[in-house]
Amino acid sequence: MKAHWMEGSQPISQAELLDEGIPNSQHSTDVSRYRARLDELKGRRGYVQEDVVALGPDTPNLDAVCAKFVDEHHHDDDEVRFVLAGEGIFDIRSRDDRWMRVQVEAGDLIVVPARRHHRFLLTEKKRIECIRLFKDVAGWEPHYR
Repeated sequence: MKAHWMEGSQPISQAELLDEGIPNSQHSTDVSRYRARLDELKGRRGYVQEDVVALGPDTPNLDAVCAKFVDEHHHDDDEVRFVLAGEGIFDIRSRDDRWMRVQVEAGDLIVVPARRHHRFLLTEKKRIECIRLFKDVAGWEPHYR
């Protein structure tokens, strides 16, 4: 996971992300190793649903799908992603409304808290596969800023 402030490009450490209320960690993508961590997170934070989402160059209407995520928005539920393959970019508003850019790749786990403004982009590789965790799928509707 690589993170920096978009204004000035100063790096942001994992600890600084956590101080900003953005839980994050790295794990093996071997299911026998990450499964226990995801199950513990589900139990501790009340996530009850899980699915896998994959985007890539062969995804029908990829540009239209990605366009839904590029505008600044928030959700009523946490946005939890564990990256199995590929990479993506979360631009997340800090508590004082500055942009943080967080690039995630295989093995990265990130939680964008409920009601935290953010946007999502694919990198030039245009490929990502993630496990998503939800408290309630209805809480994942975007509210655009």
